Amino acid sequence: MASDIEIARTIQLRPIQEIGGMLGIPDQDLQLYGRYKAKIPLSYIQKDRIANKNLILVTAISPTPAGEGKTTMSIGLTQGLNRLGKKTTVVLREPSLGPVFGIKGGATGGGYAQVLPMEDINLHFTGDFAAIEKAHNLLAALIDNNLQSRSRTLGLDPRHILWKRVMDMNDRSLRRITAGLGGSSMGVPRETGFDITAASEIMAILCLSDDLVNLKERMGNILVGFTWDKKPVFARDLNAQGAMAALMKDAIQPNLVQTLEGTPAIIHGGPFANIAQGTNSVIATRMGLSLSDYVVTEAGFGADLGAEKFFDIKCGYAGLSPRTVVLVATIRALKYHGGASLKELTVPDTGAVAAGLPNLEKHLENIRQFGIPAVVAINRFPTDTDEEVAVVKEHCRGLGVRAETVTAWADGGAGAEAIAEAVLEALPQAPQKFSPVYAWDSPVRDKIAAVATKIYGADGVDYTSNALTALQQIEKIGLTGLPVCMAKTQKSLSDNPDLLGRPTGFRITVREIEIAAGAGFLVPITGEMMRMPGLPLVPSAEHIDISADGEISGLF
Repeated sequence: MASDIEIARTIQLRPIQEIGGMLGIPDQDLQLYGRYKAKIPLSYIQKDRIANKNLILVTAISPTPAGEGKTTMSIGLTQGLNRLGKKTTVVLREPSLGPVFGIKGGATGGGYAQVLPMEDINLHFTGDFAAIEKAHNLLAALIDNNLQSRSRTLGLDPRHILWKRVMDMNDRSLRRITAGLGGSSMGVPRETGFDITAASEIMAILCLSDDLVNLKERMGNILVGFTWDKKPVFARDLNAQGAMAALMKDAIQPNLVQTLEGTPAIIHGGPFANIAQGTNSVIATRMGLSLSDYVVTEAGFGADLGAEKFFDIKCGYAGLSPRTVVLVATIRALKYHGGASLKELTVPDTGAVAAGLPNLEKHLENIRQFGIPAVVAINRFPTDTDEEVAVVKEHCRGLGVRAETVTAWADGGAGAEAIAEAVLEALPQAPQKFSPVYAWDSPVRDKIAAVATKIYGADGVDYTSNALTALQQIEKIGLTGLPVCMAKTQKSLSDNPDLLGRPTGFRITVREIEIAAGAGFLVPITGEMMRMPGLPLVPSAEHIDISADGEISGLF
C-alpha cells in the first residue's frame, strides 16, 4: 500500500493560477509562493454574498489513538461535492510542526483525499506560523524591556506576568524556565516558560479577526499581566500592537492550494481545539463562502470541543451559521469506546461496536442542541466488516439520522459521493440561524455550567480557589461578557481522559481561568492541560529524511 507522500507524488499539480481561476481570481491578484501556493487578498471577501451560501461543518466522535480522519473526510467530501457538480471549496487549518515531528504526523488528509503540496503545507508553508511566533515573542521582549526600564516602567509585577514565549516545536524542557539570569544588565530574573505556537493567543486572534485593523485592535487588548498594585496591563500600554500587526501583514491573508483532484482548498491558521477554538480563521471561511457555493470546513477533536467552540465562539463573532454537520466515526474508534483494546480493534466484534455507540449518540445530541441537521460519515477501513457497519447504520436509522460509509482515502471523491448526497439532502432542513448553548451576557459561571452539563453531560461544576479568584478578577476588569473557551481533554466527554464512551455521574472541576482578552474569550481550564507538548519515545522526526536532490521522505 502506497504511503500518503508516495500517492501525492503521483499527482501532476495544476498551476495555482488555474486554481485561482476556478474561484474567479485573476492571476495578477494572487500573491504567489512558488508555483502551487498563493495568498488571496482580503478584498475578495464579499460579506453580502455569504448569507445564501452553504457552510458544512465536519466534526467527530471523541478521538481515540486509532484516529478518526476528519481532515481526510473534509477533503474527500469536498471532492465528492465537486463531482456532483457543486462548486465547493474546503477550508482547513494549517498544521503545527509539533504534531508533524511528534506523534500525530502531518495534517493534510490522506490517501486520495489530500491537500497538496503536502510537504510544503506540513513544513513551513507560507510562513504564517513564523509570523505568529515573531509577533508573540516581540510582545514578550517588550514586556521584559519594560521590566528593565526605570524611566518608562509600567510597574509590572514580575510574579504576575501572564505572557510567555512560543515556538512551533514540541520541547518539554521549555515548559517552565527562569529568564533574566546573569546580572542586572541581562534583565530581571523571573519564572516564565514556552508554549507551542498553536497555543499562542496571537493564533487565536488571527483566526477570529475580521481584517488588519481588527487584528491590531485585538492585539492591543491582550492582557499581559498585573502591576504591583494589582492593576491590569494590556499590550496597548506597551504600544506593542502596531509593530505586532506589521509582522502579520502577510500572515492575515489566507492561503490557496488544491486537493489531490484539483479542487480549491483554502488553509489558514491553526489553533488547537483542546485549549483554543480549534478552527481555521474567520477570514478564510468568509473567503471560501465569497468565492464558492459550498464550503466544507472542520473543527478540531470531537463535537464537545471543536464543534461547540465553532458555534459558540467563531460563529458568534463572525455571524456565520453552518447548514449541516457531518459527524465522523470509525468502527475502530467505536470499538475502543466500547471497551476493546488497541490490539483488538481490527478483530471483528459487533458487540464492541454496539457498546461504543453511546459516545456517537451523545455527540449527535450535542449537534442537535444547536438546531443543525447532522449526518454520520463512517470512515471505512479495510478491516471493517459489513456486519459492524450495519450495526452503526441501523442505530443511526433509529435516531432518525442518515449514515453513509466513506472510502475517500482509497477512492478519493468517488468514495465520498454517498455522504455528499446525504449532505445535500440535509441542507434544506437547516434553520436560518443556529441556537447557541449559552448567551454571552450570562454570568460566567452559568456559561461554564451550560457547556459542562449540556455538552459534556456533567452533573455540575466545581471550582478551585484559584478559579474563584480568577472570576473575581474577570468581574473587576469588566470582561464577564466574553464567551468561554473550555480547555479540556479531548479523550473523554468528561475532564478525566480515562472515562471513555458516554460517562455519567461526574462533575467538571475548573482549576483556573485564563483571560484571553485579545482573542475575546475566557479559558476555564479543567484537568492538566499541556500547552507545550513533549516528543514521544519514538518521534515522527526520526523517520523524516531528505535526499541529495531535495526529495523529502517520511512525512505522513
